[in-house]
Amino acid sequence: MNIQKIAFIGGGNMARSLTGGLIQASILPKSIAIGEPNKLRREELYREFSVVTSDNNASVAQDADIIILAVKPQHAASTVSDLSETLSARKPLVISILAGINIASINSWGGGNLAIVRAMPNTPALIRAGITTLFANDKVTVIQRSQAESIMKTIGKTVWVDDENLIDTVTSISGSGPAYFFYLIEAMEQAAMDGGLEPELARMLTLETALGAARLAVDTNEPPTKLRKQVTSPGGTTEAAIAVLDKYQTSDTIKAAISAAKKRAQELASANEVDE
Repeated sequence: MNIQKIAFIGGGNMARSLTGGLIQASILPKSIAIGEPNKLRREELYREFSVVTSDNNASVAQDADIIILAVKPQHAASTVSDLSETLSARKPLVISILAGINIASINSWGGGNLAIVRAMPNTPALIRAGITTLFANDKVTVIQRSQAESIMKTIGKTVWVDDENLIDTVTSISGSGPAYFFYLIEAMEQAAMDGGLEPELARMLTLETALGAARLAVDTNEPPTKLRKQVTSPGGTTEAAIAVLDKYQTSDTIKAAISAAKKRAQELASANEVDE
């Protein structure tokens, strides 16, 4: 990975996961700096990774080739505006993992004419098993695009979209998606316990089934409909269960939930937009 220096603005969970992934990918700790206002978190990051930490964002960003924005969305405008002088002078690659903040807003707050990649990771990235969707503006070079992809690949798989508006759909699928599966796991665990299983066994059976089903879908690359039908014997237990799911229009409910997530993502993005 051909990267000189990376600065994180914000030292939360996603920044921590990325830092660990970068070091595992042979990026030297001295090449990574993290700006984080919380003293305890700075100390934890230094102890774990031996990276440079500071409560001064400008100091960690001043000689960085790549700046990764990882603050809370409500702090984005003030944080990026405070860095505008550095961004305008140095013109680093900016990678944003800010939820609901579009590239135009970041560009405006940062002084304009910036190379920006917007990244949408999901929470499995915290164990480097995530998937991140990327979108680059027209200021991003081929080399910078490759750098952004290499960085995000340290926490899982990556995909690119060529329309920033698709990020809202991505948010509703892979961003919010883990919660949908956790919701199903909750229900299956509870049903197992209601049926007399001990909590530990209920949890193990549910999680191993979820993991195995996902692995089967990935490894075989078969359509989920085909895999479902392979389990669903005529007159059997699975068919009885699927009949109930169909009766309550579960598929339509899931689609409606995803649509609601997308709508909310669009609302949040609109609320954070900068008028140009």
